Amino acid sequence: MGSVGAGRKGIALTDRQRIAWLRLIRSDNVGPSTFRDLINHFGSAEAALDALPELSRRGGSTRAIRIATTADAEREIETAHRFGACFIGIGEPDYPPALRQIDAAPPLIAAKGDLSVATLPTVGIVGSRNASISGAKFAAMVAREIGLSGYGIVSGLARGIDAAAHRASLETGTIAAMAGGLDQPYPPENIDLLAQICEGRGLAISEMPFGWEPRARDFPRRNRLIAGVALGVVVIEAAARSGSLITARLAGEFGRLVFAVPGSPLDPRCEGTNGLLKDGATVTTRSQDVLQALAPISDVDLFSQTEADEPGDGDPGERPLAPPPNDDERLIIIQALGPTPVEIDDIIRHTGLPASSVYLVLLELDIAGRLERHAGGFVSLSMID
Repeated sequence: MGSVGAGRKGIALTDRQRIAWLRLIRSDNVGPSTFRDLINHFGSAEAALDALPELSRRGGSTRAIRIATTADAEREIETAHRFGACFIGIGEPDYPPALRQIDAAPPLIAAKGDLSVATLPTVGIVGSRNASISGAKFAAMVAREIGLSGYGIVSGLARGIDAAAHRASLETGTIAAMAGGLDQPYPPENIDLLAQICEGRGLAISEMPFGWEPRARDFPRRNRLIAGVALGVVVIEAAARSGSLITARLAGEFGRLVFAVPGSPLDPRCEGTNGLLKDGATVTTRSQDVLQALAPISDVDLFSQTEADEPGDGDPGERPLAPPPNDDERLIIIQALGPTPVEIDDIIRHTGLPASSVYLVLLELDIAGRLERHAGGFVSLSMID
């Protein structure tokens, strides 16, 4: 089998760009999708930062937008360095190649450990925190055999199936995706496991700031990282309502393969996995089921030029910009929106205005906190607008 990421392709950010990127993603109302749109429109994070106050004003915000300062970014980078971690940009060689292909991929991730693991072709293994002995044993067996075949294993550092998969792949390459900052591991019982991962052939990654304590709403973002990093996700013992099913759903949306291990209909821990099988997931009773299904795609070069690249050599990358839409055009675009999500292409067709004008007004509304983004490129006005 070949190795995805063996070429370690990409362009390194300069120190100046890394600080600007961190400032931008840590500023109010700037998520991954907004970050990408800002870079694409203004050419660089520095130019986007300069434009944020005016964008927010034109979008209708009644208060000043909070913009992360250079000192804020420098402190976080220094904290990362003291912790033995670093920040990796989406276009850089050590950024997980499969992750950069998903919609709204994190522009920066914090990482600690063996960075070479990030570029391995990777399989996700997730499942019940309250795993059975046989479930944990099967997870370890599959993780070990898949790891020995040249794949990394990614999971969420949770107790049960996650922990079993990590432990079994400590020597071959494992990635722990975290819901909080890298310095806020959860659960506490797996702190020693996290240390083993970071000190050996493993890597911990997070898109959250240092010091961020994980909350319930942060775990779906963690699950999104798992699904994005992996070429396929194996689900072992998942209840009908579980985070593992969220990971499986996201994997399907990203075009990844979904594998499920069948279980007893009498065991509530297997209701979710049996449901995945009914929905078309690949029946998995041995590691070869996963390896054979992934073989045709494991040699594919997943790297492609990301939309959020900047010029190198410290060039801020400013570009001449078309004048913003006038007030009448802006009103037409806003009136075309409502609480019901609509596709951006439909807005362009409905208003008859240039796509560049529509995208800029949507960006203004987004920065002002008046726009909601939905899966599939749909947008709506915020319910609090």
